[in-house]
Amino acid sequence: MTKTQPRRSGDGVRLALINNRLESVARKMANTLLRTGRSGVLNIARDFSCCIVTRDDRLLAAAESLPIHVLSGPDLMAASVKKFHKIQRRGDAFLHNSPYHGCSHPADHTLIVPVIDDAGVHHFTVLAKAHQADCGNSTPTTYMGNARDVYHEGALIFPAVQVQRDYENIDDIIRMCRARIRVPDQWWGDYLAMIGAARIGERELLALGAEVGWDTLHAHEEDFFDYTEQRMVAAIKRLKPGKGTHLSTHDHFPGTPETGIPIKVEVSVDTDAAMIDIDLRDNPDCMPCGLNLSEACARTSAMVGLFNSIDHGVPKNAGAFRRLRIHLREGCIVGIPRHPTSCSVATTNLADRVSNSVQAAFASMAEGQGMAEAGAIIPPSSGVISGELPNGARFINQVFLGISGGAGAPGTDAWQTLCHVGNAGLCFQDSIELDELRQPIHIHSRRFLPDSEGAGRNTGASSILVEFGPVGCDIDIGYVSDGTDNAPKGVRGGLSGGPAKQYRLTRNGDAEQLPGCAQVQILQGERLRSFSCGGGGYGPPAERDPAAVAKDVREGWVSAARALAVYKVALDAAGNADAAATARLRG
Repeated sequence: MTKTQPRRSGDGVRLALINNRLESVARKMANTLLRTGRSGVLNIARDFSCCIVTRDDRLLAAAESLPIHVLSGPDLMAASVKKFHKIQRRGDAFLHNSPYHGCSHPADHTLIVPVIDDAGVHHFTVLAKAHQADCGNSTPTTYMGNARDVYHEGALIFPAVQVQRDYENIDDIIRMCRARIRVPDQWWGDYLAMIGAARIGERELLALGAEVGWDTLHAHEEDFFDYTEQRMVAAIKRLKPGKGTHLSTHDHFPGTPETGIPIKVEVSVDTDAAMIDIDLRDNPDCMPCGLNLSEACARTSAMVGLFNSIDHGVPKNAGAFRRLRIHLREGCIVGIPRHPTSCSVATTNLADRVSNSVQAAFASMAEGQGMAEAGAIIPPSSGVISGELPNGARFINQVFLGISGGAGAPGTDAWQTLCHVGNAGLCFQDSIELDELRQPIHIHSRRFLPDSEGAGRNTGASSILVEFGPVGCDIDIGYVSDGTDNAPKGVRGGLSGGPAKQYRLTRNGDAEQLPGCAQVQILQGERLRSFSCGGGGYGPPAERDPAAVAKDVREGWVSAARALAVYKVALDAAGNADAAATARLRG
């Protein structure tokens, strides 16, 4: 490819080559963040995303990014930069975390850099989004489920604030962050990693524009969006037309009804017009808690459920979004929040209830589509731990010690370590050894629990049990653990996954059950026992392949008693499925 070559519409090779080049830019950005991030939430768990949007604010490329971070939000954030900064120049950078202006939630600090050529022409925008271990909340957690409003939450809010000019930091903003955030050096390291990632994206796109020509790249945008739209049309036409609804209920947390928060979704599929409508408007108003969704997360969570329910090969970009209408209501808990509504936990809990309802609604419409509900989040084993070391040094970080939650699907069993439906399994589970080296904790146990899977023709994930406690000091743990009262549901005859639970083990060995949303102190000599949710199953358990059930028993996922009672599979003395006895049970 050279910048003198003419554009040929429909040239599949050219389309693939340029798309791969653009995705490689996003991958280089992500690799920079992974290898230079200071906090464990970045360099161990990989809770970050990088993407490219067009100069008119459409998502173009987001290789290996968390869906909840990028499907919608980067477009809104890039547009808000233009709203607040009418003139942008090369060397500018903007810090954005405002949930009222397109960011997912305040903990997701995002660095936004316009890609501007030597002539001063804006061609693309790159974004590096990184979840922060601390963003200045009034309590040491970035998931503050009990926040009555943004003032109680206390996070620093940056609505597209300029942090670099001519490639130099604007120190006023840096000093504000270092003064408010509990671990300023850790945040500073993460900030530098984000800046580095964004600048890598800028550098690579400038080089690509010089190599192939800006006209070629902008022509590619339209060709690729048209191609993606065609793929989306084909995927929709393979679905069953009609409407589906699903109700998924979030557990009661502070500031919410005692009966929990019911989230209803209606999905309409018009195969003739190749359009999908997802309606979230028939849901409660915003509540005095931190669970309210930002607009970015409301839109994205609906998209996550959709893309989990159709041909997975459809590229996720603005071309596919042309065939999707998401209906939101201002002031709705899963809609468009008004300031000062808190959106502290917007990326996870209710977002997952929306995604789960969308994919379960698709499953209700026809066999072979949609998915069951994935596991709820965030158990203490993935909470934010903080405290003070004996030498007076403060620490705070989110750990990913163990979480499962994958949902059963039409053609396969669950991805066990999904974490939650909005990140699609892309966050890593922590290394026990590294966590024990970096944090004052000891992990006493981490294992899957037998008989906790969502039973089905295809099974949901099993629950994970993690038991850990402090070493040399006391620790605080903040978490927002949904799914104790409302475990993830199965679909089309599948059963629910195991519920979440959490306990404090006292020094004398007593187990005290803890609430689902809390900031708790664990003293030296105590432990915290955390159970993550399993995932829902897809299809009747008695239709599961008997050989697969026998294998599950041999590997310890399912007991022989559960195989007999739930899956209607009898085992012989060698542990294999007894065909004749199983046929009688299922007859």
